[in-house]
Amino acid sequence: MASTTVAQEDQNQAGRHQEVGHKSLLQSDALYQYILETSVYPREPEPMKELRELTAKHPWNIMTTSADEGQFLTMLLKLINAKKTMEIGVYTGYSLLATALALPEDGQILAMDINRENYELGLPVIEKAGVAHKIEFKEGPALPILDQMVADKKNHGSYDFIFVDADKDNYINYHKRLIDLIKVGGVIGYDNTLWNGSVVAPPDAPMRKYVRYYRDFVLELNKALAADPRIEICMLPVGDGITICRRIN
Repeated sequence: MASTTVAQEDQNQAGRHQEVGHKSLLQSDALYQYILETSVYPREPEPMKELRELTAKHPWNIMTTSADEGQFLTMLLKLINAKKTMEIGVYTGYSLLATALALPEDGQILAMDINRENYELGLPVIEKAGVAHKIEFKEGPALPILDQMVADKKNHGSYDFIFVDADKDNYINYHKRLIDLIKVGGVIGYDNTLWNGSVVAPPDAPMRKYVRYYRDFVLELNKALAADPRIEICMLPVGDGITICRRIN
């Protein structure tokens, strides 16, 4: 009887994950929920919980950084003693808030997004948390801003940490510029590098349109990062996959 139940659960689980594009990369929803309830939610700062729940009501909520990834970013920023950071792709600001809370009082974040309205949805929570003064928000495409920054040599090697969670078709273009702006020993984090698990899916696998569209760009990025001698990398199955790049020269 027990074995039959297990087999049924496995079959049900396989059905839930049949379509490439499932949010959790773990094969077990229950295991992911265990991580959230045991490790993440009990330690999640109240402002982050408030913003997460606010964002969950937004029609584009799939764009938000997952709670476990937010916890990871907080730990990473503290471990590297980051003070000056950049974020490309903000949405409602969950990862931005995680960063702002982790940085020291005089920390700085340059945040860029094409949609100010989404950012302003989460801004009241950020302000209530008392960390809005750490953030400089710029609305519009990031590439022109980055080009201006790279053109000024004083910006080279000036950032401790950069987080990218934006248009996947420009990840390679971002990397070409960010490598100059991050300091030696600094860290760049690229989000969604396992892209809903589609990076290992056969071409004819069922997947959502947006997943299929950006899949090749993510594959191209992963190949380029693995071959870049200027960085050390570590790809982690946290959230939708995050690749940590430490600049070494």
